[in-house]
Amino acid sequence: MNNPNLENKKNIKWHNSSISRQNLESLRGHNGMVIWFTGLSGSGKSTLANALNEALHAKKISTYLLDGDNIRHGLCKDLGFSDKDREENIRRIGEVANLFMNAGIVTITAFVSPFKSDREKVRKIIGKDFIEVFCAANLDICETRDTKGLYKKARLGEIKDFTGISSPYEIPNDPEIIVETGSLDINSSVRQIMKYLSEKDLLNLDN
Repeated sequence: MNNPNLENKKNIKWHNSSISRQNLESLRGHNGMVIWFTGLSGSGKSTLANALNEALHAKKISTYLLDGDNIRHGLCKDLGFSDKDREENIRRIGEVANLFMNAGIVTITAFVSPFKSDREKVRKIIGKDFIEVFCAANLDICETRDTKGLYKKARLGEIKDFTGISSPYEIPNDPEIIVETGSLDINSSVRQIMKYLSEKDLLNLDN
């Protein structure tokens, strides 16, 4: 018996817009890209991503911030935290980030994204404009920042599959940027990323 879903896929065709990515980037005055923050819960991903978003906005850069908790309120509200659901969560985010990037927007994401294979799949979707930022903070530091009390619940067994406790976090092998968020203050962290973007000629931040 034929699978109707596979049969329907045969009728799907990619439609190219008459307004290209290059047209949109020219209008915005800069290239689109994806800046992907990864790290343990409490490592400072969301705080740093938001601060970078503010800094780039002040430089007249078109940005959009995709945050892990926010996404699970809508696009991924049907997903749990099993390995399979985490994989699907990151796949969806990668596809959405790619759409924003192709609109000429600097897309900033803040997700634990614990598995290397999932992050590499997103890198393949995005291509050369994928910038992985590893927020490096030790587990003990992350636990002291645990305002939601998630680590405590995880250690008590109240939360299953919690990254860093009952589920692994796989440190990136070769991220574009490593920010020592366990020791650096937020301003120094933002400056490090802005310096990278400028020195690599990815964005003109001199204005």
